Amino acid sequence: MLVPALLVLLFCFRARAGRSPHFLQQPEDLVVLLGEEARLPCVLGAYRGLVQWTKDGLALGGERDLPGWSRYWISGNAASGQHDLHIRPVELEDEASYECQATQAGLRSRPAQLHVLVPPEAPQVLGGPSVSLVVGVPANLTCQSRGDARPIPELLWFRDGVRLEGTTFHQNLLKEGTTGSVESTLFLTPSSHDDGATLVCRARSQALPTGRDTAITLSLQYPPVVTLSAEPQTVQEGEKVTFLCQATAQPPVTGYRWAKGGSPVLGARGPRLEVVADASFLTEPVSCEVSNAVGSANRSTALDVLFGPILKAKPESMSVDVGEDASFSCAWRGNPLPRVTWTRRGGAQVLSSGPTLRLQSVGPEDAGDYVCRAEPGLLGLGGGTAEARLTVNAPPVVMALHSAPAFLRGPARLQCLVFSSPAPEAVVWSWDEGFLEAGSRGRFLVETFPAPEGYRGQGPGLISVLHISGTQESDFSSGFNCSARNRLGEGGTRIRLGRRDLLPTVQMVAGVAAAATTILIVITGVALCCWRHTSFSKQKNLVRIPGSSDGSSSRGPEEETGSGEERGPIVHTDHSDLVLDEEGALDTKDPTNGYYKVRGVSVSLSLGEAPGGGLFLPPSSPLGLPGTPTFYDFNPHLDMVPPCRLYRARAGYLTTPHPRAFTNYIKPTSFGPPELASGTPPFPYAAFPMPSHPRLQTHV
Repeated sequence: MLVPALLVLLFCFRARAGRSPHFLQQPEDLVVLLGEEARLPCVLGAYRGLVQWTKDGLALGGERDLPGWSRYWISGNAASGQHDLHIRPVELEDEASYECQATQAGLRSRPAQLHVLVPPEAPQVLGGPSVSLVVGVPANLTCQSRGDARPIPELLWFRDGVRLEGTTFHQNLLKEGTTGSVESTLFLTPSSHDDGATLVCRARSQALPTGRDTAITLSLQYPPVVTLSAEPQTVQEGEKVTFLCQATAQPPVTGYRWAKGGSPVLGARGPRLEVVADASFLTEPVSCEVSNAVGSANRSTALDVLFGPILKAKPESMSVDVGEDASFSCAWRGNPLPRVTWTRRGGAQVLSSGPTLRLQSVGPEDAGDYVCRAEPGLLGLGGGTAEARLTVNAPPVVMALHSAPAFLRGPARLQCLVFSSPAPEAVVWSWDEGFLEAGSRGRFLVETFPAPEGYRGQGPGLISVLHISGTQESDFSSGFNCSARNRLGEGGTRIRLGRRDLLPTVQMVAGVAAAATTILIVITGVALCCWRHTSFSKQKNLVRIPGSSDGSSSRGPEEETGSGEERGPIVHTDHSDLVLDEEGALDTKDPTNGYYKVRGVSVSLSLGEAPGGGLFLPPSSPLGLPGTPTFYDFNPHLDMVPPCRLYRARAGYLTTPHPRAFTNYIKPTSFGPPELASGTPPFPYAAFPMPSHPRLQTHV
């Protein structure tokens, strides 16, 4: 009496101090398969005392490992109030009612019923596994299931996965309400198609939903059993083969039928067939069907025909964007199976072996034709190649083509080559002044046309031409851009126009012309000189006396020669130091450089006197034309060599007849300006060669 009173006081004290103990989770009914694990949950709140489980009212103990119950234990965190009961493996004796009790709090959970399921054993078919029947005669097939299965199993019949109807089911009960066996009977009338059929009896229950099967085979008066052979079995293409079809049947065989690849072979009768083998026999087997009164049977066989590779499927060309993967496939058939390799057209490197070529992350350099090659068979027959083209879609590639240099203000042409897949949206020429895509603009015209197939080993391309009419200096100093774009990007190149100058050609032509002109002048001068020399040789050498002309001058010889009676006649010659001023007066320079303070010197040549004291003049030359200066022949008097040229008096020159013709100077009486006749030109003495006599003495 004291202990219960203390428990009541303790319970009351705890109730007053806080919340009372209670169940947070209680066990529920559970169905477990025999041999598996069972778990019954129990969670208490506001309770820290002793917890135990009972089985059909029997306490299992307060310890968590439950000594004495080897397959039982309690799990969970006791501090948090979790006390789950585990049973493993579950046996039939574990089927009972279980409670979770908080002893110190006087709490008991609701009862939880544990049900143990026992799967059925495999059923048995009487007369199995092969049941002999006669076609057309009704028969019964019986299936039984024995054992202590819980719950009672269900027996079902199946054929080819389809449930059969027309069955009966019954069970035999044993003492104490348990079942002893379960039977199911199938009623059927077999037909010719049932020979060799497989029937399945299946026992299933809640413990085993998939069930357990037992199969039997029906043996009836059977259709023919066929054996088909070929001789030889392995044959080369084109050789003869003999097929032999043998059959046993009950009742006996009534006929044969031959087929190849499912199509009847016309004209084939009896158990023998002869054919000429080809590659089709490898994939299209030959079949022989034998029949009797009950049914028929069919057998087929394929020949091992040896033949070279034959292309079944060609690789397909494809187009992918740069960076994507590409793959080609081709199929060859042959026996033995041919070796297939992949190469690039024009190359020998094997890229892949097998029916498929895979290219990862392709770039523009991967574009081209790829070859699928099958090696010839053992006999060297067959084989060959098949090609497919890979087009890599990438930004355009633009290259400059050769452009001829142009002349300034002449026509010019620039070219660029564009490779692009997909096709470029536009090809544009641009320069400092602007841009042009097509057509004309000012001095510029653009033409675009397809490039020749396979140009530079590439795929299809475009050639764009920029025509320039009337080039300018800016066209040569600045470049031109040829650019193209598509949906993947843009590409371009810069082209400079080369200049072709006219100067070298003009200089060459001018030089040739000048040389030709010089040669012509020299030849003409030599010819003229020689002609004149010949003329003067005939007419003697002539020297013109200035002022002596046929009526061209009113002065006589005396006026031309000045007052030279005392010194004899003289002829005035030109001097390089004598300069005529604007009024025609003679301005002389001092040849002594100021020693005698004179302005000039007159150089005279003594020609001799004529009888009577006058100037001796030879007879005039008949060569002169009317109105031209008169020429005189001095050769008999001076013994001069005739000159190659004669100079007119008004030209200011008197040609030296001979190096020794003027060898002496006549000392002048005065150093004033000489009295020159009107129209008499100065004579440059510096033009004479240096005489061989002693130098002129300038010191008196």
